[in-house]
Amino acid sequence: MSVQALIKPNTYFDSVSLMSLSTKANQIEGVEQAIIAMGTEMNKEVMRNVGLITPEIEEAKTSDLIIVVKAATDELSESAFFKIEELFTKKNTSKGKSEVKYSTISSAAQSVPEANLAIIAVNGAYAAREARKALENDLHVMMFSDNVNIEDEISLKKLAHEKGLLMMGPDCGTAIIGNTALCFANAVRKGNIGIVAASGTGSQEVSVRIHEFGGGITQLIGTGGRDLKEEVGGIMMLDGIQALEDDEETKVIVLVSKPPAPSVEEKVLAKIKTCKKPVVVWFVGGDEEKITAAGGHFAKMSKEAALKAVLLAGADESKLNKRALNIPLIEEVRTKLTPEQKYIRGLFSGGTLCDEAMHAAMEKFDNVYSNLARNPEYRLKDRYTSREHTFIDFGDDEYTQGKPHPMIDPSTRLERFMQEAKDPSVGVIVMDFVLGYGAHEDPVGAFLPAMIEAKQLAEQEGRHLEIIGYVLGTEIDPQDIDDQINKLLAAGVTHASSSQNAGLLAREFVVKGE
Repeated sequence: MSVQALIKPNTYFDSVSLMSLSTKANQIEGVEQAIIAMGTEMNKEVMRNVGLITPEIEEAKTSDLIIVVKAATDELSESAFFKIEELFTKKNTSKGKSEVKYSTISSAAQSVPEANLAIIAVNGAYAAREARKALENDLHVMMFSDNVNIEDEISLKKLAHEKGLLMMGPDCGTAIIGNTALCFANAVRKGNIGIVAASGTGSQEVSVRIHEFGGGITQLIGTGGRDLKEEVGGIMMLDGIQALEDDEETKVIVLVSKPPAPSVEEKVLAKIKTCKKPVVVWFVGGDEEKITAAGGHFAKMSKEAALKAVLLAGADESKLNKRALNIPLIEEVRTKLTPEQKYIRGLFSGGTLCDEAMHAAMEKFDNVYSNLARNPEYRLKDRYTSREHTFIDFGDDEYTQGKPHPMIDPSTRLERFMQEAKDPSVGVIVMDFVLGYGAHEDPVGAFLPAMIEAKQLAEQEGRHLEIIGYVLGTEIDPQDIDDQINKLLAAGVTHASSSQNAGLLAREFVVKGE
């Protein structure tokens, strides 16, 4: 086996680009594993853990670009390096000759005075410094970068608040500003509903369901996942609510998050109470009584949040297709599963989609485990081994260090899928397939051979394996949503029409004795 590394001194690429390039490098014929990353200590640690470290990599600086390839022979490794160089060449020429590059945020802001937003996607060690420069140049900020310490986040958000600017992030993966989808976002129509969200895929799901119900979005403001923690205090969510309240085009506001810290929840509810516009609140596992008492419109699940928003925005309920659960299908699948097939395995690329399905299961089962579980008793002890009902967010940091996000690269989730499919106690596997800008060009297609093989193996063993697939996207996304759904159906996979329905179907399929 050959492991070879190429170090490019003082060569910087942002994390979004490197995730995409790493995915393509791993698809090169003959490559067993490839990593393209900056020479940070965290990235080196990942390479050590997977056996891809070399003396040259150990000596690399944080400003150096590392390309490491594992292949069967030296010849295959050298061939892979040549093809990876071609990937970089294509990237540098694909945007045309008119592209202008600036070496600093300040020079860009001076050269393009009409610009009012900067997207920060550098290594976390430098992200706060660059975000501060952007704010000082009176630019709103969307920080895709993660691994930024919480003290810097608080400082940046306070500065943004003082200057009347948005500070979205760190770890903000989704926004729609001025009808432009940023980073991981879906193509949705413009409308009169605004969203403030501490969840990327959660906000994607709500925006897509609003689009399906005939509504549209004014702005989707991401806050970053830590905004509602007690230390941060919900600065961006509170400012986001105010920005949408001040926006004449926004008629209804939707909030999306996991439950806030109690002290932050009080601030958000107080803000809702004084807001002049209706506010729909989907806090996964949230408290209906508190939200209603504050004058908010409580939503238990994602589709419910979207439905309430479009109705408040003026939609005619009688004309909406709410896509109710298929009760005959539930009864049919229950008869196919043996008494031993008791468990759900949820394998998700979206954290809030995973959380939504997990909470649906928790309403009927008390043996639900996850890497997202807030109760330590139900947190997976070994992330490689499921137990009873298990729901995994493969986009969590523990699965993505040194690897592309599963919305870009399905390999980690694919491997786990085959492992779960062989477990005779599993009745249902439920998965999301996320479309939109930045996502994999054919997420269902990447899983298709594995899903067909898994069903065939189960059938040979005399058992039925139920697979539920949910495609998060719209008909105007870059990928063809109808093609994605048809691929699921052709493989014998049950297609769920929403994240909400996917979680409920998975739960109901394995309920025994009803």
